[in-house]
Amino acid sequence: MLLLWREAHPTRPMRIDGKVVLITGASEGIGAACAAEFAASGAKLALNARNLEKLQASAPKDALMVPGDLTNDADRRSVVERTLAHYGEIDILINNAGVGYYQASWEMPMDEVRYLMEVNFFAPLAMTQLVVPAMRTRRSGMIVNVGSIGGKVPLPWMPVYTMSKYAVGAMTDCQRVELKGSGIRTMVVCPGYVQTNFQKNVRYGQTPPRIQKARRFAISAETCALAIRRGIEREARTVVTPRSGWLFVIAMRLFPSLVESKMAEMNGTA
Repeated sequence: MLLLWREAHPTRPMRIDGKVVLITGASEGIGAACAAEFAASGAKLALNARNLEKLQASAPKDALMVPGDLTNDADRRSVVERTLAHYGEIDILINNAGVGYYQASWEMPMDEVRYLMEVNFFAPLAMTQLVVPAMRTRRSGMIVNVGSIGGKVPLPWMPVYTMSKYAVGAMTDCQRVELKGSGIRTMVVCPGYVQTNFQKNVRYGQTPPRIQKARRFAISAETCALAIRRGIEREARTVVTPRSGWLFVIAMRLFPSLVESKMAEMNGTA
């Protein structure tokens, strides 16, 4: 309850208007919705995705498009350097790009495990390393890492994805502490089921039938983007969207065995 109170009572709101916001994975889903939301709030946008054509089709007017594969070091550096060359600074980095798999951890090929971790964890870490030095010099900035409710509660139907999102949450918390006093804030976003093409774009497998039925409780990408924008404005540490997801997180902390049994049942393994 104290955590919920702190999230709802900010101390120093951040203005979005005029801020330079770099968003990865911005060609569709949550990333594209964030681009629209932040553009409407007056932000200056730099948008990244691997597919330039899809990026051009979804990008708001006047946005800088910086395509590139974030698993490639040269591409990452190009994205950041082009953004800095165009705007002179990066105020907010939203690490949104990600991939998913529906496959048991004990049978998932290790090359696929490494690829997932490259996209979901190592790329956000590398992007953070590239933008933090300039933020430290200016003593201002915010790193936003889009995780998942699966970074708070284990999802047995996509375990390696869950592992990567737990890592993203830990990274965000650690960076908050190590950057304390530098003027740089960090925030992790933990969406539940969001109406995007994520399920269609997974590299392997399908959700269990019971999980597919949960789509009727999904929020829109626009709702998620609004929660992200509001979280940044109030400098939140963690955003869970929908907010009812906090009940799930709290249940996991208080009654882990019960929640784990329910997750196994939903996965069809209990």
